[in-house]
Amino acid sequence: MLLEARQVTRMFGQKAAVDQVSFAVEKPAFIGIIGRSGAGKSTFLRMMNRLTEATSGELLFEGRNILSLQGKSMRDWQGQCAMIFQQFNLVPRADVVSNVLHGTLARRGTLSTMFGFWPDDDTLKALAILDRLGIAEQAAKRAEALSGGQQQRVAIARALMQDPKIILADEPIASLDPMNAQLVMDTLRRIHDEDRRLVIANLHTLDTARRYCDRVIGMRDGRVVFDGSPDQLTTGVARDIYGADASFNESATSTSIEGLGRQGDDAYALAMLN
Repeated sequence: MLLEARQVTRMFGQKAAVDQVSFAVEKPAFIGIIGRSGAGKSTFLRMMNRLTEATSGELLFEGRNILSLQGKSMRDWQGQCAMIFQQFNLVPRADVVSNVLHGTLARRGTLSTMFGFWPDDDTLKALAILDRLGIAEQAAKRAEALSGGQQQRVAIARALMQDPKIILADEPIASLDPMNAQLVMDTLRRIHDEDRRLVIANLHTLDTARRYCDRVIGMRDGRVVFDGSPDQLTTGVARDIYGADASFNESATSTSIEGLGRQGDDAYALAMLN
């Protein structure tokens, strides 16, 4: 078994942000986690990366409970478990290639990296990753000079620089327009297909989950309420996941460029607000 969550729980006071979540992953896949805001999606990913402590439960990766790791073992795990954030988390005034090289911090000395002393092999690897993602020409620019979609691809390049076993993406396209959202999702899917890495992404639109994911997990009030294939994610199932009534219309939150064009300007504006 590659990954297994066993009754993973996170309490904040008397409230369970993540409530006894259990599921298993036998082999590398592209998995989407969906649910309304506050469903526990981000908290669960942060527990996986050990940015947030679990209250109880076990999370086994290749048979090892990563929730019990401490010190160097935990830092080593964070190097194997790359995290991509909604707001990119780049150093705005640093150049693009330096931001990518920050992916080596888990194994490089802090002092040398503070002064930009990067080994030539690492620099060449960073440039190769940027080329793979189609943004090598941006390497010398400051990160703040790039578009949102380009910045997110830099963040993905930084994750790949870690050479991780698993990539966690927390709402990676929530801040992007439909065209850049598609570019970023295409990139993540290609990484899974070509590298056979496990990718788990929190997503906020159903069409994205159906298009890119092999498996979809739905969360509501901290619990898993759906676990199945994209084909099983019907509108009725989505209403249950989101706790919505019959007026629920998933098309208003679509990231599809074609779909938005058919819906008109009002639907596009609504989609941008969600």
